Amino acid sequence: MVLNSSVAYVDGMLSVDKHPVSSISAEMGTPLYIYSLPRALANYERLKEQFSSIQPDIHYSAKANGNLAILKALIKAGAGIDVVSGGEFHRALKAGARGEDIVFAGVGKTPEDMRYALENHVGWFNVENIDELGIINQLTASLGLPPTKIAMRLNPDVKASTHQHIATGHGTAKFGLSAAIIRDVFQNQANYPHLHFAGIHIHIGSQLQDTQATLQALQTAVELISPYEDIRTVNIGGGIPVAYRPDEQLPDVESFAKLISPVLKSFRVIMEPGRSIIADAGFLVTRVLYIKEQAGQRVVIVDASMTELIRPALYQAYHHILPVKQTPSGMLPTQVVGPVCESTDVLSQQVDLPVDLKPGDLLAVLTAGAYGMVMASNYNARPRPAEVVISEDSQDWHVVRRRETWEDLIQQEI
Repeated sequence: MVLNSSVAYVDGMLSVDKHPVSSISAEMGTPLYIYSLPRALANYERLKEQFSSIQPDIHYSAKANGNLAILKALIKAGAGIDVVSGGEFHRALKAGARGEDIVFAGVGKTPEDMRYALENHVGWFNVENIDELGIINQLTASLGLPPTKIAMRLNPDVKASTHQHIATGHGTAKFGLSAAIIRDVFQNQANYPHLHFAGIHIHIGSQLQDTQATLQALQTAVELISPYEDIRTVNIGGGIPVAYRPDEQLPDVESFAKLISPVLKSFRVIMEPGRSIIADAGFLVTRVLYIKEQAGQRVVIVDASMTELIRPALYQAYHHILPVKQTPSGMLPTQVVGPVCESTDVLSQQVDLPVDLKPGDLLAVLTAGAYGMVMASNYNARPRPAEVVISEDSQDWHVVRRRETWEDLIQQEI
């Protein structure tokens, strides 16, 4: 059974790039995040290929997964980085990115973060608040820098077909600015002599399922900048969907590319994908602790929880779960829960797992490479898990973040 180009069952054992998950877990313990660099890089190259007619500058969105090893691999492959905080900017620099190849987005940038970015030659700011412009203008002048490149983030008032908690382009969202406000800024660029208004930014949400809504938002953005000959860059954000269920039918990359590429042919294009590069390149391995029957349902308690993967609790997100070892037994509907003292600590409300599942068996929570470890917490004084990657040539694996200890959790306290 092949799940994608890197994750498959080999002789009845789940493997990643032909490395048995059980062997890695035996050495590293659980819970454990495993990432395939070959799969992440293949996803990156696929995006480049599908959008080749407009040759976009691809800036990987670090908020999806900011592990240094992943950032380094993508930077080496030619990707820029999209960041939303000073901490992410610092992380991108540590991974080898040039400041010029970093786009700094975010609805609440602090003056300190913006100064740090300017001092390190940030490529672009995606601006979402009018007051930001004054701060960046003043900082640029005080640092004696050439005009800073600005892309205004448009809120097109378009409702994306996605979960309400990851929709960002509707009129009541906190993100972006209205067309009227941006138009006024463009008409009064002289008020900001140390800024270079060079682009428009648009991102209406993640897991986009309606290509027409994307096209509608993009057309609004292009119409807004059409009177300005010096504004020739369109940052289309990310949002390309990833299938979390085995039978899920979603628009593929090719569909998005075919629809929007004709609108963008006369512009320089920046993309900021995250999930579509790293989500299916990673998964969370967990060990069964206990099994019980409750209210007519089998409940499996595992050693992973909402502290490792909060998406099911936060977004009611679905993650498919598979046994690491295939068995000939039948399957049984199962609720998979973690040990955290919260009712929402449920990794799956119902998934089919082997009848003969027992304590000690390993499970893999799939498509967890994005918004998994990067959103992990220490709630219930739980140390965050280790992370390992399969090398770019698939030949070996190595630890890229050690498991935290109890002592780590109190080290910063006074």
